[in-house]
Amino acid sequence: MSNTRRRFFSSASGILTAALAACRKSESSSVGASSTAAPGTPPAFGTAPDVGPPVSTSTFAEAEKLVQFQLSLSERETAAGNWRSSMAPLYERRTGPRKFFPPSSVAPASRWEPATVGPRADSVKDRLVRTASARLALPSSDQDIAFAPLSQLSRWIETRQLTSERLTRLYLDRLQHFDPKLHCVITLTSDLALSQAQQADREIAAGHYRGPLHGIPWGAKDLLDTAGIPTTYGAEPYRNRVPKQDAVVVKRIHDAGAVLVAKLSLGALALNDIWFGGQTVNPWLLEEGASGSSAGPGAATAAGLVGFSIGSETGGSIVGPAMRCGITGLRPTYGRVPRTGAMTLCWSLDKLGPMTRGVEDGLLVLQAISGPDAADVASVPSSLDFDASAPVSGLRVGYFPGWMKEAPATDVDRAALDTIRKLGMVPTEVSLPDWPYDSLNLILFAEGAAAFEELTLSGGLKELKAQVPDAWPNLFRQARFLSAVDFVQADRFRRSVAQEMARIFSQVDLLLVPSLRDEMLTLTNFTGHPSLTLRAGFIEVSEARSDWAPDPAYPLPKFSPPRRVPHGVTLIGRLFDEGTIGRVGLALERTLNVTAERPPGF
Repeated sequence: MSNTRRRFFSSASGILTAALAACRKSESSSVGASSTAAPGTPPAFGTAPDVGPPVSTSTFAEAEKLVQFQLSLSERETAAGNWRSSMAPLYERRTGPRKFFPPSSVAPASRWEPATVGPRADSVKDRLVRTASARLALPSSDQDIAFAPLSQLSRWIETRQLTSERLTRLYLDRLQHFDPKLHCVITLTSDLALSQAQQADREIAAGHYRGPLHGIPWGAKDLLDTAGIPTTYGAEPYRNRVPKQDAVVVKRIHDAGAVLVAKLSLGALALNDIWFGGQTVNPWLLEEGASGSSAGPGAATAAGLVGFSIGSETGGSIVGPAMRCGITGLRPTYGRVPRTGAMTLCWSLDKLGPMTRGVEDGLLVLQAISGPDAADVASVPSSLDFDASAPVSGLRVGYFPGWMKEAPATDVDRAALDTIRKLGMVPTEVSLPDWPYDSLNLILFAEGAAAFEELTLSGGLKELKAQVPDAWPNLFRQARFLSAVDFVQADRFRRSVAQEMARIFSQVDLLLVPSLRDEMLTLTNFTGHPSLTLRAGFIEVSEARSDWAPDPAYPLPKFSPPRRVPHGVTLIGRLFDEGTIGRVGLALERTLNVTAERPPGF
C-alpha cells in the first residue's frame, strides 16, 4: 500500500510540474489576452499587460529598507519577475491612461464611527442652561469690552446695552491694529461684517433675538469655505481660491446671527503655524509661534480681536493653540459637527470646534454648529446636555498617576487635580496598556497624502513656505511608501485602542490629562473623544516653544529671566458627552480664577 501511494505521489508530482510549466508558457505567450481563454476560464492575477518602469531584484532590496520587511533572493526574483503585470497595473488610477482623482468631498468607503465602540450618539432634545445673567454694566473701556467672554457679550447685546455694529467696528479696528504684530489675519471681511452687524441690530431692535451668537463678531479658520471670499488653506497654491458656497458650519453660525469679521490664519494645509504670510505668533510671547494649526483663531481670540473663533483639529490643532495662547478650546466628538465645505486633511480624523475666552462660550457655539449634514457621511445626530448650574460633586475623574509626575505635566496640572478633589469630585487612577500609540499616525499620513495627492504629483507642494523634513511636502511624499497592509493593521489597532478607552470610561465619568501628553493627544483624536482645554494657571519658560522639530541652525530664543505664560489642562469626555466636560471645566474655571489676566500690550 505504501509503495503504491509513494509511486502515485512521485508520478503526480512530475505531472503537476509539467502542467505548471505549460501553464506558465501559455500565460507568458498571451499576457493580457483574456479573449483567447476558453469559455468559463476565470480571470487570474498577474495576467495584465506589463506597464511601468522595469523592476529588478535590486529595486526590491532597496525598497525593503523603507518598509522594514526582508525578502530572500529567490523571493525577490519572483516578486520582480511579475511586478509589472501584477502590481504596477494597480496604479493606473493615477498613472493612466484612465486617470481618476476623486474630489476631496468624496470620503473613503470605509469610515471611522466612534459610536460603534462605546455609547452611541442620541438625538434627544438639547438641554443648555446658561449661567444666570449677572446684569453687569457695560464697561466704559473698549478694551474691557473686547476681552469680555462671549457669554457676557451676548447679554449686553441681548439687553441692547451694546450694539452689534459698535462691537464689530471695535473688533475690526483691533484686527487692523494688532495683526502686524500677530500675523493672524488672512482676509479681513469688513464690508460683510458691517452689513451683518447692521442687520443684527435691526432684528434685535424689532424683538427678533436669535440667541447668544446674535450680533457677535467671530473669526473663521481659513479652511472654512466662505461664499465669494477667499479661502486659502494658508497655502500658496490656494491663495486665490474663492469658493461659491459657505461651509455648513459658516452657514449655521450666520443663521445664528453672528458677524464674520475675519478669515484667520492656519499653518499651510493645517500644519503648525507657518503660512504664506509668515508665522502667526503668541500674544503672550511674541518671540514664539502661536502653535497650530489653528494659529490665527488661537492668537486672535487670546488678544481680544474677535468674540469667538472656529478652529479645526486632526491631531492637536485646537488643543495646541488653546494651550499656548491661554484660551479655551473645545474639540467635539468626531461626527458631531459636519465638515461639509471645510478643507479635508483626513476624512476619519478632522473635527471642527469653538475657540473662546471662556468655557461656557464654547458650549454656546457648539450648540449652534452641531447636527448632521447629508454631505458629510461621518456626521451623526447627537444631543448636548449642559447645565452651568448643575453640581459636579461625586463625578469620577480619571487620571494617570505616572503622567502627573513627569513632563509635560507641571505644578499647574497637579494643582488642577487637587482642585478636582476640593470640588467634591473623586480622583480615580486609571491606566492604559503600554502600546505603540504613535503607530496610529500611519493613518494620518496616508489619508493626508491621499487628500493632497494631486498637489503632490503636480509639484505644487514645492510652493509651500515650510520645506523642512517635518512639513507636509516631505511627509506626503514619504507616505507613498507606506505599506497598505500596515494601514489595515493600524486601522485594526485603532479599534483595539477604542475598546480600551471604552473600558476606562466604564470606570470614570471623564479624564483630566496634561494637555500635550503625546499618547493621549494622539489616541483620543483617533478614537474621536471630545476634549476641553482651558487655562488653569501660569508657568515660566526659559525658551520659546515650537511645533517644529528642533533645527540646530535656527535655535529658539532663550529668556533670562524666564517669561511668564499661561498653561492649560485638558478634560477628556465620553463620546458625545461634551456637557459633562463643560460642566467640570466651568467649575474649574470659576475656582481657579485665572482667566481675567490679559496678554500684555493688547
